Amino acid sequence: MVSPASEKSVRQMYKETRLAQKRLDTLLRFLPDPVFAFTLNNTVEYVNPAFERVFGWKLTEIRGKNIPFVPDHLLEQARQGMKQLYENRTVMDFETQRYTRDGRLLDILINGAILYDEDDTPMGQVLILRDITFEKRMAKTNRIMFDISNALHTYHKLGDLVTIITAEIQKLVNVEGAFILLADRKTDELYFFSARFKDAASGNKFKKLRFPADQGVSGHVFKTGKPLLIPDISQCDFYLRRVDEETDLVAQNMLSVPIKLKDRVIGVVSVVNKLQGQFDDTDTDQLMMVASTVALPIENTRIHEELEQSYTDLKILNQAKDKVINHLAHELKTPVSVVDAAMKLLEKKLAAKGIRDEKIETIIGRARRNLRRILNIQFEVEDLLKKKQFTAFHILTRLIDACVDELALLTEIQAQDETRTGNADMMTGVRQAVEKIFGPHRLTRQTIHLDQYMARHLERLAPDFAFRRLTLETGLEKTHLVHMPEEILDIIVTGLVRNAVEYTPDGGKIQIQVFSKNNRPTLVIQDYGIGFTPEKLRLIFENYFTPPDSSEYTTKQPFEFNAGGRGFDLLRIKLFSERYNFTLDIDATRCRFIPADMDTCPGDIRRCRFCTTPDDCLNSGATTVTLIF
Repeated sequence: MVSPASEKSVRQMYKETRLAQKRLDTLLRFLPDPVFAFTLNNTVEYVNPAFERVFGWKLTEIRGKNIPFVPDHLLEQARQGMKQLYENRTVMDFETQRYTRDGRLLDILINGAILYDEDDTPMGQVLILRDITFEKRMAKTNRIMFDISNALHTYHKLGDLVTIITAEIQKLVNVEGAFILLADRKTDELYFFSARFKDAASGNKFKKLRFPADQGVSGHVFKTGKPLLIPDISQCDFYLRRVDEETDLVAQNMLSVPIKLKDRVIGVVSVVNKLQGQFDDTDTDQLMMVASTVALPIENTRIHEELEQSYTDLKILNQAKDKVINHLAHELKTPVSVVDAAMKLLEKKLAAKGIRDEKIETIIGRARRNLRRILNIQFEVEDLLKKKQFTAFHILTRLIDACVDELALLTEIQAQDETRTGNADMMTGVRQAVEKIFGPHRLTRQTIHLDQYMARHLERLAPDFAFRRLTLETGLEKTHLVHMPEEILDIIVTGLVRNAVEYTPDGGKIQIQVFSKNNRPTLVIQDYGIGFTPEKLRLIFENYFTPPDSSEYTTKQPFEFNAGGRGFDLLRIKLFSERYNFTLDIDATRCRFIPADMDTCPGDIRRCRFCTTPDDCLNSGATTVTLIF
C-alpha cells in the first residue's frame, strides 16, 4: 500500500506537472515566433499558432507528416544544419530561407535544440523559426536606395542613370529581367529605354521595341497609373506576346508599377520572372518606392538632355542658315550679273549700229530695272533669313511694281498679236497669258510601271553625267503599279540620282534597285560616296539642308563631284512624300577617312591618299535612300 505521505507527494507532482504543461501551452500559444517540434524521422509532432499564422500550415493537417518547405537550392544547407545541431546539441542564429504554403519565400533565423528522454537518448528536435524577411528586405532596400540616391547625383546622362537604376531594381526584387519604359508623348508609344535581362545582347533587343501606350501590361499600368501584378502570364489576355516573339524573353510572371509625377505618368518599371518564390505586396511596395524616387530625376535629366540637344541643333541650324544665305547670294547674283552685262553689251551693240528705237529702249530699260529688282530681292531674302522686320507697305509696293511691269509687257505682246490677227479683245488675251504663265498647274495621277519607268528615266539622265567615271548597277524587278504624276516622279528620281552622283567620287559605284517589299513598290538608290555626318543626317530632311560652301561650287556643273546643287532637293521630296503618300527613309555612313564636315574628298579614288584599292573607298562610306510607294 502507498502511504498517505507518498500519495500526497504524487498528487503534488502531478499537479505541478499539469501546471507546468499549462504554462508551457500558454507560452507556446502566445509566443510571436513560430515553434516547430518534430521527430527523428522529420515528421511533425507540434507547431504553435505562430507557425500556423506565418507559414500557413495547420497542425491538424501536417501532424505526422514532412513539411515540404525547404527550397531545393537549400537542401544541402539544411542537411549541414541538422548535422551541426546533432553535433552541438543546439543551433544558434542559423540564417536560411523557407517556403510558405502559398509559395512565398521567407528569410528566417533558426534557433533550436535536440530533445532527449530520461536515458539521454535523442527523441526529436524543437526549432524556433523567426521571420526576418521584412528586416532583410528593409536593409536591402535601404542599401539599394542609398546606391540609387548616389547615382542620381553622380550620373548626368539619362542613359547612364537609368542603366544603374535598372541594375539595382534587378537586385532589389531578385528577378530575371528588369525594364524601364518611358513614354513618347508625340507618338503615344512606350519604348524600352533600359533593359536588364541575362546579358547585354539580350537587353539590346528590347531597345528596338515600341508599342502603343495602351497595349500590354505596361500599357495598362501607364494608362491607369496603378501597379499590376500578374502571377501567371499564360492567364493574362492582354500581355503583349510580340515582346517574347521579338526577344529571347519567356515571361512567366510579371510586376509593373507606374513612374509617376504629380500630374502625369511618364513611364513604367516592369520586372519579370521572380527567381525565388512569387511576387508579393512587399515587392510592389519596394518597386513603387524606387519609381517614386527616380521619377523626378529621370524627367529632369530628360528635359536637360532635350534642352542640350535643342541648343546643339540650334547652333547647327545657325551654321546652316549662314550657308544657305551665301548659297542664295551666289545663285542669284551670278546669273543676274551675267544678264546685266549682256544687256549693257546689247545696248552698246545697238548704239554702234546706229539703231535707235523707242520701243526697244523701253524693253531694255524695263529689263534692267527688273534686274536691279532681283538684286534687291536677294538682299531682302538675306534680311528675311536674319529675321529682320519689313512693313507691309514696302512689300505691297514691290508687288504692285512687279505686276505693273509684267502687265505692261503682256499688253505689248498682245498688241503685236492683235496687229497680226486682228483680235480686238486685248484684255481677254492678257488674262489668258497671265493664267498660262502664272496660273496653277493641274497634275494628274498616272499609272506607272516603276521598273520600266526607271529604265527609261536613267537612259535619259545618263548623258548628263557621262563625263563622270562611275559604275552604275541596276536591278529592276517588276512590281505593283505606282499611282502619281509622272512629272513629280521625274523631279524625285532626278534629284536623288543627281545627289548620288555628286556625292560619289570618280571610280565609285551607285546601285539602283526596284523590287517589292511587303507587296509595295520600293525604290532604293545607294551610293558608295562620302556619306553624311550624324549632325547632317539629322538635318537632312529638315527645313535647312546645308549645301556646300560657295567656294566649292563656283566653277562646277550639275552632276560634277560635290557640285552641291541647290540644297533643297531632299526637302522637296519629303514634301512630295506627304502629298503623294509614299515613305522616305535615308541611312548614311560618313567616310571614315573624312569623319568631319570640314574634311574634304579629292573626288577621285585614285587621288585619295587613304585608298590603295577602290574597295577601300567602297567600304568606307555610303548613303542609301529608300522610297516605298
